[in-house]
Amino acid sequence: MRFYHKLLFVSFLFIAFCSSSILAQNQLSGKVTDASDGSPIEGASVYIPDLRLGATTGLDGNYIIKNIPSGSYIIEAEFSNYSAQKQTVNINGNITLDLKLFEAANEAQEVVVVGNAVGSDLHTSSQTITEVPNSYLMQNASTNIIDAIAKVPGVSAITDGQSISKPVIRGLGYNRLVTVNDGVRQEGQQWGDEFGIEVDQNSVDRVEILKGPASLIYGSDALSGVIEFLPENPLPEGDIKGELLNNYQTNNGLINNSISLAGTNNGISWSGRVSNIMAHAYQDPNDGYVLNSQFMNFSTDESIGIHGKWGFSQLHFSYFDLQTGIVDGTRDIVTGKMERQVAFPPADTPFYVLPTKQEQMSYTPFVINQHIRHYKLVFDNDFKVGDGDIIARFSWQQNHRQENNDPTIPDISDIYYLLNTETYDIRYQSPDRNNFNYSVGVNGMLQNSQNLGTLLLIPEYNSFSGGVFAIANKKFGNLNLNGGLRYDTRLFTGHDSYIDSSELPVSANTPGALHRFVGYTSNFSGISGSLGATYQFSPSIYLKANISRGFRAPNVAETGSNGVHDGTVIYEIGDPSLKPEQSLEVDIAPGIRTKDITFEVDLFSNSITNFIFTKAVLDANGKQVFDSSTIGFGNAPVFKYTQGNAILTGGEIMLDIHPAAISWLDFYAAYSVVNANLLNQPDSIKYLPFVPPARLQAALTFTAKRLSKTLNNAYFRFGMVHCFEQDNIYLQTSDYTGLSTASTPAEFTASRSATAAYTLLNAGLGSDFMRNGKKMFSLFVSCDNIANVAYIDYMSRFKYYPADYTTNPHRVGVYNMGRNVSIKMLIPF
Repeated sequence: MRFYHKLLFVSFLFIAFCSSSILAQNQLSGKVTDASDGSPIEGASVYIPDLRLGATTGLDGNYIIKNIPSGSYIIEAEFSNYSAQKQTVNINGNITLDLKLFEAANEAQEVVVVGNAVGSDLHTSSQTITEVPNSYLMQNASTNIIDAIAKVPGVSAITDGQSISKPVIRGLGYNRLVTVNDGVRQEGQQWGDEFGIEVDQNSVDRVEILKGPASLIYGSDALSGVIEFLPENPLPEGDIKGELLNNYQTNNGLINNSISLAGTNNGISWSGRVSNIMAHAYQDPNDGYVLNSQFMNFSTDESIGIHGKWGFSQLHFSYFDLQTGIVDGTRDIVTGKMERQVAFPPADTPFYVLPTKQEQMSYTPFVINQHIRHYKLVFDNDFKVGDGDIIARFSWQQNHRQENNDPTIPDISDIYYLLNTETYDIRYQSPDRNNFNYSVGVNGMLQNSQNLGTLLLIPEYNSFSGGVFAIANKKFGNLNLNGGLRYDTRLFTGHDSYIDSSELPVSANTPGALHRFVGYTSNFSGISGSLGATYQFSPSIYLKANISRGFRAPNVAETGSNGVHDGTVIYEIGDPSLKPEQSLEVDIAPGIRTKDITFEVDLFSNSITNFIFTKAVLDANGKQVFDSSTIGFGNAPVFKYTQGNAILTGGEIMLDIHPAAISWLDFYAAYSVVNANLLNQPDSIKYLPFVPPARLQAALTFTAKRLSKTLNNAYFRFGMVHCFEQDNIYLQTSDYTGLSTASTPAEFTASRSATAAYTLLNAGLGSDFMRNGKKMFSLFVSCDNIANVAYIDYMSRFKYYPADYTTNPHRVGVYNMGRNVSIKMLIPF
């Protein structure tokens, strides 16, 4: 750990020592009740996000939060099966605030702003925001955290089986969205096709999703939006709480055990969690066990923080360790079953064998596999300055990403990227005066990446990025205006690299050394901005409109690639002279929100100049160029990064019927669609790859607050998801994956045909089990793909995998998971 990381830790201890005795006298108290009948709600959370302070209501619904610094804050009130409520309150002295909560089903609700330095609620934000509550995460089955939110309208995932999912917002993923965890952007080689997100799903209490450019706060990469994973709020003063989570899934034998313990005493809050998740190969109706889709995931995180009248400071450490198999889809030509690789080139051909039943159900990944380790330390502070705040947040992250490709040497990593990232974020947040507030600040990151493997695609590099921004909100009666400006710069240096004839790194003066990567320096800069308005025509009818300009600097793969990309088996060439992408998005969203119905239409148009994509390198005769210099990959087609213009249009329609007179009934439906085109390009690349098809989903939910003395907060849900046919095909896929009419005719045809539509049914039920008025445990049971439909999702990277030539017609690709029953038990102690 570097010197300044130690300095942060020492600073934390100093603040704790100096500040433990100076507590404020302001307090907030009140009562939380059910809006329909006025009954008190026990166990509701009342929380002040800016201060990390909160309380839990007692049997009578009353709460009290003490030692609050003077100022204006957003107060959040939440409880399972109720819509979250937020209200801005000026705290000075002893303040009383009574809150009423409305019952709601647990679909993702549009409630909170993320990506805005100045706190605001749904009705004052001009951007499209979705909050995924904890109840939604608990009531739905998933194998990773992105899988858990992939059905939220406007959100999808590029998948490599069950353990690796890359988030996509409105058709854009990879480095075109930002993932935030523990308050800082998650950095772990997002440019890679088969690289997922290093976040323990058990540590996430809720998720906030901003759809649309968010470069104003987060700088480069947030062209399509931000996904922020939020932990559980610190406990109220004097509380200690533990939870044990057990989850079993039938399809893949998934076993998920997680234990957590947290508490707050004398202004010091602390927490700890250990999680272990493992699953054997998942099953589908056509392929049976999908060999080598198994994974093992261990995670832990700990935090300690202190609160005083000066604000708060918190130190948080997390560790994520994932070992996952990589499916290659190779099949036995006689049986059609998937085979296990046992040898590797330079033999004439790879050698495969049929697996045993025990190997099909193994929890230990075979070679080919990945091993990902991610360490993170976050130092989070909020200091009161008059009625305003100075927020200072720093982090250190280290990402190890290894891939083992040769079964004869299973412990040797052909691919090994080591990435160190240090982030900083310092801003001033003003108090709210005369319905006006603002925020100004600077943030950015430093990165260093090393290659410790032998299969080289990108150079080692250093980068520094920084940005300065200003944001303001102003309210004029029923009109709310918000906007801001930002300037970003990024300095990127790719390092010289030399290898010998065996592709091992050597110094430049080694006899026979090959110049593998040529060093380069690139400077990128850009201006981002946003201007939006929300107008409240009546208490229940509103209109939101926003125009945003986003910025994205090219990543290391786009500027520096020079080698075979193992995930796609093509030879990629980067271009250090690429220009930054700039987006201009217009959003408009009319909506209705009453006690009986919620309805919103979110429409967007996102134009991106200098959009970066790969294009085949052709020879003088217009034929594809191939490269055979990389051992074990034969003749790899050569592609080079280039630029053009793109446009994405679409939106989401959401309807939630929740009659106040029939509070036990809720009907939810949503439709989402994205169209994405590269302009002035040939048919083979005029559509962007991995743009999700249109999707329709619906659910009918029945709830009961008190079904009996034993069963509280019971629910039953029945729903469906229909994904439409995707006929806007990225035809270059056939070239990009080495498919041809001669050697792989069935796969080639599939890659140029529409991906079929499919419909999945799902259901779920659950309840809190009570004894003598206390919750003993909560049970959540769900069943996905009830009809065991055989389908391939367009967002799966397995859709053009080797065909099963024992079927007629030949069945192409590896199918998605079949019927799966999930049983979760959450035990508080």
